[in-house]
Formats: sequence, C-alpha cells, structure tokens
Amino acid sequence: MIILSIETSCDETAVALVEAKGDFPNATYRVLGNGLLSQIDIHREFGGVFPAVAKREHAKALVPMLAKALLEAGMLSEKETSVSEEAEKELGVLLEREPTLAELLIEFFKHHERPAIDAIAVTNGPGLAPALWVGVNFARALSLHFHIPVIPVNHMEGHILSSVFEGNHLGAMHFPALALLISGGHTEFVLMKDFAAYEKIGSTLDDAVGEAFDKAARMLGLPYPGGPEISRLAAHARAENLPPLLPSLPRPMLHTPDFNVSFSGLKTAVRTRVLDKVITDDERAIVARDFEDAATEVLIKKATRALMHTNAQTLILGGGVTANSNIRAAFETLITQEFPDVTLHLPDRALSTDNAIMIALSGHARLAQASMNTETLAANGSLSL
Repeated sequence: MIILSIETSCDETAVALVEAKGDFPNATYRVLGNGLLSQIDIHREFGGVFPAVAKREHAKALVPMLAKALLEAGMLSEKETSVSEEAEKELGVLLEREPTLAELLIEFFKHHERPAIDAIAVTNGPGLAPALWVGVNFARALSLHFHIPVIPVNHMEGHILSSVFEGNHLGAMHFPALALLISGGHTEFVLMKDFAAYEKIGSTLDDAVGEAFDKAARMLGLPYPGGPEISRLAAHARAENLPPLLPSLPRPMLHTPDFNVSFSGLKTAVRTRVLDKVITDDERAIVARDFEDAATEVLIKKATRALMHTNAQTLILGGGVTANSNIRAAFETLITQEFPDVTLHLPDRALSTDNAIMIALSGHARLAQASMNTETLAANGSLSL
C-alpha cells in the first residue's frame, strides 16, 4: 500500500509518499517521494516560531510539497479534470480558515489526476494548534476529493518510529523499551511494553531541553534556532580546552529519585552569567559548552536511573535534540560502558527533526484507525502518547 503523510506541527511543512509492504512492525518500506520546506529563515527574525506565521506558511506550502512528493514518486499525472461547483463549494467550506490553501488545492485538482494512494496519515498533535489545523484540514480535503481514508497520527510516536527506522524496515526491538523524547517542546521518558503500548514515566516540569537550548542561545546573542549555535560554540570551547565557569552551572533535579527533569534553573543561571555584561567570544563559547555539558549530564543521569528501574532492553532517543553531537556521543558511551546488553536506537540526523516519513510509519502502525469519516478529526496541541 501507498501512504501519503502530512506533517505541520511546528515550522516544517512536510509531505511524503511511502510504500509499505507487509504488516507492521515487520513490513518493508520504500520512500517514494518526500517534500519538506523549513520556515526557519522566516521565524529567525522573531527569535522563535510565531504560530500565526507558521499557519500562513503551511497554507502556502502544502500543495507545492504535495506536488514535489508526487513528482519524485513518478505519480504526478497532469490532466485537465473538472471540479464541480458543488465540490468547490464543499472544499471552500472545509478550508474556510485557509482560503489560500483552498485556492491552491482546487487549482491542483483541476489539473491533475487522482494519484494511486491508499491512505492519508496526518499529524493531529501535539504541536502548535494553528499549524496542526492546516495539516488536518488539508488531509480532510484530500480525503473528500480522492475518497481516501485518513489516519490521525501522534507526532511523538512518529519520532519514536523514525529512530527505529533503518532505511527500509524497523530495527530490532526488545521489550520493555524506554524512549527518551527530546525536542523544542518535549522532554519525556516513555516506557514501552510493546508497540503502541505507552506509559509516560517522567517529563520536564518546565522548559523542554530544546526550548532551553534556544533560550540560552538568545541570551548569548545567538540566532534562532539556538541548538546548532550552542553546539558549534561548545565544540570550539572543547577544541581550545577553554577553562570552565566558576562556579559551575547547576544540574537541576540531578539527584531526585524520579524521572522528571527541569531546565528552568539552568537557563536562569546562564542569564545570570551574561546579564548586563559584555562577554568575549571565548566567554560565550565557555557558557555554551558548560550549558550543553550540564543539560547532557542531567539527561544521562535520569536515563541511567530509568533504565535500571524499568529493566529496559532497548533505549530509543527521538526528537530534534538528538541531532546534538555531544548528547548522541554521551548516550553511545553510556550504553557501551554501562548497559552493553541494551540496544540503542538513534535516528538518522535527516529524520531527527520533524518530517513526514515518520508520520507515514506511525500511520502504518495505526492503519486500523483509518476512516473515511473525518468530521470528528481534530487538531490537539496537547495530545499525549
């Protein structure tokens, strides 16, 4: 079967076509087409993602990304096709909050044949609600016009499966498994007793780790997104063996017996270091390195405690912060030295950030939930696993 997947939870507009052969989780997969457009350059002037702007840009980009994915898949068939006045009106009502998208989509329908797609998978949460709604309504419109069922997908499950994805199949999974999801909006430990059997056992009490990276970067005068900038400066400080800060930055909740984390105090400590001060480039690099080291140490300590408590046989890291080289290396060392019998899954860096391939994988896992009735399909910004 061929799944068309849609991701608009934040500032990436993504549409993919993925062929799945066999039943989940033993299927083989082939990525036929992948359209991805980042809004980073647009949001950089705001220092973060501005929801109303994200919504607007998704509405402009979804149809071009659909066309790109179909073209890559060899499934973009141009043909003059009539769209009845009744159908146009129905689509206009469905997309009344996204008039730009409605206009672009109706024009697309008028000039292209129905592609040979079996199901649509779409992120319906968690994320920025205005952005999510654009993708959800886009999926509903495609379903209505092409008569294809829609599968709602949890964005975080997508990150878990993309971490296990090995190019054309899912890697070996031994349960119980522990997933650590780290991104701009999430830091949470999830215990998996099987696929789709989730129990959240720990989370952030304030800022997510990716959010803390971005805020610390802003305090240091670095551009958005802050994570890569912090990592770049931290690598420079290590290469130059620059002396550490004194006193050292705090490690909030490092020794608490639970699996919760907090990064607000660490962020505040960075603010104290730079408030009303003119700092040199080396000092900025030192703060970046010490911040990254503190955040990494907290994640490692909490993951160690969670692995021991759950007797997990698999550790999965998912989310955009997994692209951080220092964090990846620390977890590889942890597993090699302390838990050699545990299987570690890290996502390919190209799939660590938001993408539609992961949504297709989750859609295949949730195939039983596919439905032609999309009237109750809704975006949920706070959706949980």
